Amino acid sequence: MRWGLRPRGPGAAALAVARNLWVPPRLPRRPGWRGATRRLLVRSVTGASNQLQNSSNGSYRDTVLLPQTSFPMKLLGRQQPDTELEVQQKCEFLELYSWQRERKVKTEFCLHDGPPYANGDPHVGHALNKILKDIANRYHMMRGSKIHFVPGWDCHGLPIEIKVLSELGGKAQNLSAMEIREKARSFAKAAIEKQKSAFIRWGIMADWNNCYYTFDGRYEARQLRIFYEMYDKGLIYRSYKPVFWSPSSRTALAEAELEYNPEHVSCSVYVKFPLLKPSPKLASLIDGSSPVSFLVWTTQPWTIPANQAVCYMPESKYAFVKCSKSGDFYLLAADKVTSVASTLETTFEVISTFSGVDLENGTCAHPFISERVSPLLPASHVTMTKGTGLVHTAPAHGMEDYSVASQHNLPMDCLVNEDGVFTDAAGPELQNKAVLEEGTVAVIKMLQAAKNLLKEEKLVHSYPYDWRTKKPVVIRASKQWFVNITDIKTTAKELLKKVKFIPGSALNAMVEMMDRRPYWCISRQRVWGVPIPVFHHKTKDEFLINSQTIEHIIKLVEEHGSDIWWTLPPEQLLPREVLSQVGGPDALEYVPGQDILDIWFDSGTSWSYVLPGTDQRADLYLEGKDQLGGWFQSSLLTSVAARSKSPFKTVVVHGFTLGEKGEKMSKSLGNVIDPDVVINGGQDQSKEPPYGADVLRWWVAESNVFTEVIISPSVLNAARDDISKITDSYKQYDFGKVVRLLRAFYTRELSNLYFSVIKDRLYCENADDPKRRSCQTALAEILDVMVRSFAPILPHLAEEVFQYIPYLKEPKSVFRTGWIRTSSVWKKPGLEEAVESACAMRDSFLGSIPGRNAAEYEVIIVIEPGLLFEIIEMLQAEETSSTSQLNELMMASQTTLLSQEPRAVAADVTELKGTFLINLEGGDIREESSYKVIVMPTTKEKCPRCWKYTAESSDTLCPRCAEVVRGK
Repeated sequence: MRWGLRPRGPGAAALAVARNLWVPPRLPRRPGWRGATRRLLVRSVTGASNQLQNSSNGSYRDTVLLPQTSFPMKLLGRQQPDTELEVQQKCEFLELYSWQRERKVKTEFCLHDGPPYANGDPHVGHALNKILKDIANRYHMMRGSKIHFVPGWDCHGLPIEIKVLSELGGKAQNLSAMEIREKARSFAKAAIEKQKSAFIRWGIMADWNNCYYTFDGRYEARQLRIFYEMYDKGLIYRSYKPVFWSPSSRTALAEAELEYNPEHVSCSVYVKFPLLKPSPKLASLIDGSSPVSFLVWTTQPWTIPANQAVCYMPESKYAFVKCSKSGDFYLLAADKVTSVASTLETTFEVISTFSGVDLENGTCAHPFISERVSPLLPASHVTMTKGTGLVHTAPAHGMEDYSVASQHNLPMDCLVNEDGVFTDAAGPELQNKAVLEEGTVAVIKMLQAAKNLLKEEKLVHSYPYDWRTKKPVVIRASKQWFVNITDIKTTAKELLKKVKFIPGSALNAMVEMMDRRPYWCISRQRVWGVPIPVFHHKTKDEFLINSQTIEHIIKLVEEHGSDIWWTLPPEQLLPREVLSQVGGPDALEYVPGQDILDIWFDSGTSWSYVLPGTDQRADLYLEGKDQLGGWFQSSLLTSVAARSKSPFKTVVVHGFTLGEKGEKMSKSLGNVIDPDVVINGGQDQSKEPPYGADVLRWWVAESNVFTEVIISPSVLNAARDDISKITDSYKQYDFGKVVRLLRAFYTRELSNLYFSVIKDRLYCENADDPKRRSCQTALAEILDVMVRSFAPILPHLAEEVFQYIPYLKEPKSVFRTGWIRTSSVWKKPGLEEAVESACAMRDSFLGSIPGRNAAEYEVIIVIEPGLLFEIIEMLQAEETSSTSQLNELMMASQTTLLSQEPRAVAADVTELKGTFLINLEGGDIREESSYKVIVMPTTKEKCPRCWKYTAESSDTLCPRCAEVVRGK
C-alpha cells in the first residue's frame, strides 16, 4: 500500500488531528504538530503545561494547583477509530440532520448533492467531495440555518452496465435487456450500500433513510416530464448528425463522457486531390497543360472514402507552386508553403498567389473514387495552424463538416457501422474492416495505388477516448435525439452572470465549454437507463409522442419504474384509448423505441426532484472541476430549458485527488488510497496505522481544493490573520484558510506565547485569586471558540472535547449549541496595541540573550511620555512588578516601567532601542513612539516553588509564594 495523499501544505497528514500518532514514511513528518492539537485542548480545559512534571520541588508539590482531567492526552492504535464510533453513537450523529430540520429558524441553506456513480467502492475522491460538503453544511447549521441536503446516487448508464457485462464475460451475450437491467440494478444497489456506509463513517450529516436514486420510479417519471416539456418547446428533436461514437460500447457519447489521451498515435497523410474544374480566376493563373492538385492533410485517412468536398478559407492567400523534386504543380495556403515543403522533404517554387475567394465554384476529383466530384467550398473552421490550409470534408464524420454539408446540400452517407467497421457501401476493399485499424491501412493502400499519397507518418496527439472502456472513439453520423442548446446558451450565459463561482475562473471555463458544444446528443443505444418515451413506426421513418402518450407512460413509470418499457406489451404501453383521444393510428403499427437517455440528462434533472419549494434553487453546488462540462452544465441547461432559471446560486469547484508525485490516482499506478485503510488501518498496522475519520477530514480541509497545487510554507508563514477571520473563510468555503488560521493561532498566539506567560498564575497563585480566575475565564472562552471553529472540520474531536469541559454540567452536542458568540466585553480599546508593543519589546529582550533563561534577568523599560506609555500602563500599573501582565509577557524576573531614564544602572547591562507605531480607532489616531529596554542579570534567587528568580535565597520562598502557602 502506498501512502500517497498529496499534501496541500506543511503537515499534510493532518497530524492525526494532532493526536500523538506515528506518521507513515510517505506522509511528511511534522514533529511540532504531532499531538499539538490534543495537548492544546487538554491545556485549554485544565490549564496544563508542558512542564507539569517539574513544576515544583516535591515539598511544595501539594501547594501547586496541578491540572486534573480524564481527557486523554493521546490515543493509540484502535483507540482513535473506536473513540470516534463511541462519539458518533453518544452524540447521535445519525439523528443530527433530523433534529436540525425540526428547528424553527428563519433561514435555510440548501446544498444539492451531485450524485456519485453507484459503480464501485468508496475512494478518496468521494471523501474529498463529501467531506467538503459536510463542512459547509455543519458550518451553516451552527450559524443558525436549517440545512437541506439530500444525498443521491447516479444509478444508470454505461459505467454500471459495462461493469456488469465485463464480470459476466461470455455469458453476457445471451442476456435479454431485462436480465441486464436486473443485474445492473443489483450491482448499483450493492455499490450504494458500500458507499453509504463509508459516508456515514466519515461523519457526513444527512438523513440516510431518505436519499434520492436515479433508478427510483418517481425520479424517472419526473425526468420524462422534463423531456417532454423540452420536446414540446422544440428544444429536443431527432436528427441525423455526426456524433462521438464508441465502437467498444456501441453507443453515442456526449462530450462529457470523453477523456482525451495525449499519447494517442494516428496515421497522418498528405494527399493529392486532382483539380477538375478551376474557377475563372484560377484558370487564368494556370496554363492547363499540366495536371494540378490540391494538397490536403488529415490525421484520419479512414474518413477519405466519405469525402464530399474540400474547404478553404476565403480571406486567406493561396499559392500555385511547383515541386522541385517531382515537377508536379500544387495548390495550398501561401502561409503553409515553406512548412509543407519541408515536411515533404522538398522545396516549392511559388508561381503565383491569389485570394481564397478565387477558389469559389471550383471542383476537384476524389483521390481514388474516380466518379466522385468534390466541390471547393468556403468554411470558417479552416485554420492555418496545421496542415495545408485546405481541409478534406466528410460530412458524416465531423461536426464542422456536417455544418458545411448542411449549408450546401452535400450527401451525408455514413460508411461506418456501430462496431466501427466499414459497411458494404464502402466497397469490397474496405467492407468489414475496422476503421481505426486495418481499415486505415486499406485506405492508405488505395491512395498509393491511385498515386495520390505524398507522405504517411505517425502522429502523437490528443484524441478522444471512451471514458469507461478507455478505447478511442470515432465520429459517425446516425439518427439520434438532441437538445438544441443554441437556443438555450444565450439565456444560460446571462443567468450565469448572477451566479457566484469559487474560484472565479470557473465561470469562464464553464462558458467556454458551452460555446464549444454545437449540440447535445441525449440518446444512448444501451438498456440500463430511462427509455426515451417515443414509439417508432414499423415501416416508415416516423415516431409518435404527444401529451396523451407521455402522461400514460409517466403514470406507469411512477407506479412501476421504467422496467415497464421492456416488460409490458406494446398494446399496454400504447393502448387504443390513449390513441383515440388524439385520433391516432393503430397502436399495432408502432413499437417502443430502443434508445435510453444520456445519464447527464438523467442526473442533470435532479434539481426538479430534490430541490425544495417553488423556487427550486440551491444555495450551493459543490463538485469537482470535471463537472463544469458535466453535471453543472447539464443541470443548468435542463433548468434553463424547462423554466428559464439557474438551479444554483453559488458554485464551488474543487480539484482532483492526486498521487504523491502529482500524478492522477489510478489502480494501475498503485497509488490509490483506500479511505477505510486511512481510518481503520491496514493489515500491517505498524506500516498502516489507524488514523480515524477526522484525519481524513482535516486533510480535506487543509487541501487547496480549488487546484492541485501544494500550498507552500511561505503561504502558511504569512498567515497572521485574526481568529475572527475564520467565519469569513467558512463563508467563502476556503476551509484551507480556516485550518491555517487555527494552526497559526494555536501554535503562535496560544502555545508559544499565551500558555507560556500564564502558567505561573494558573499553578502558583491562590485558587480564587482574581488574576487566576480571569485567566480561567479567558481559557474557557478560548476553548469554546477553538472547538466551535474546528467543529465543522473535526466533528468527532469537537464532540469528544465538549463532553469533557468541566464547567458544563450536562454537555450537549456542540452542533446543537450554535456558532461562536462574540461579545464587546472582550474588546478593550488599546489593549491589543499594548500587547503587540510589549511583545515587540519582549522579542528585543529575548534576542539579546540567546539560549539563556529570561527569568534570570531583570528588565527596565523606558518609554517617553505619550500614547505608547499610556497603553503599556494597562499591563503594569505599578513601577516595578514580578507578577504584572507586562512582566508575564517579558518572562523576566521583574520588570520596571519608567517614563524617563533611570538615574543609575549597573555596569553590566544591555541597552536595546526601538520604535513602535500606534494605530487606534481604525487609524484615526496614529503616533510613533520610541522605547528603550535595559537588560541586566537579576540579583534574586530561584524560588523553590514557582521557579521564578524572585526569592531572597535559594532555600526560601518568594514573597508571593510565601503568602499563598501561608493561606493554604
